Amino acid sequence: MSADETPDQSVPDEVHEELMAATYRALCAHGYAELTMQRIADEAGKSKSLLHYHYGTKQELLVAFLDYLFDRFEARVAATEGDAPETRLRVLLDKMVPDGDYDGDYDRFGLALNELRTQAPYVETYRERVARNEAVIRCRLADIIREGVEKGDFREVDADRTASLLFAALDGARLQRVAVTDPSGTETASQSAFDAPTEVRAALDEFVVENLVREGGDE
Repeated sequence: MSADETPDQSVPDEVHEELMAATYRALCAHGYAELTMQRIADEAGKSKSLLHYHYGTKQELLVAFLDYLFDRFEARVAATEGDAPETRLRVLLDKMVPDGDYDGDYDRFGLALNELRTQAPYVETYRERVARNEAVIRCRLADIIREGVEKGDFREVDADRTASLLFAALDGARLQRVAVTDPSGTETASQSAFDAPTEVRAALDEFVVENLVREGGDE
């Protein structure tokens, strides 16, 4: 694509979904540093020219991918609307930890996403998306806590501060795990760091969520 051309952003929904799924698989398989448009195209079974036609550059495609992750997160949050605040809070926290004892995609994708985040200070579009996505997660957590307080399900707490604690604890635990785990997921330099997300998740239930919940609506 020449410098004076712009990508066609009107990507059909089905094609966009397919290419975003291929980007996810390519990131898991190769990591951010080794990710190329050709590898994404290979995962999708499409031509590299199609990716350039719709997204322009790898950077623009990854910005679209971060938007895709954001939209999926919002959809998961929306799916819990109408549930009790405690249920919604636990479901949202569960989405931030591995699914089962070993979740290879959690480790491989977590490492790739962390690599992408390290580029955010140098790439404005990455920085904007990362900041927005993380702010929205904290905001959604705070909204759920605030709703629980207003309904009398939760004790009176500072919702924003509590949400920041929950997010920082699980995000930090995820970083601990990806930092000590081989990308193949077969080796870890520290079992305690590898277990950090699930251990921190359990601790948050015990020391934060359980203390939020008001027994029988009474203090």
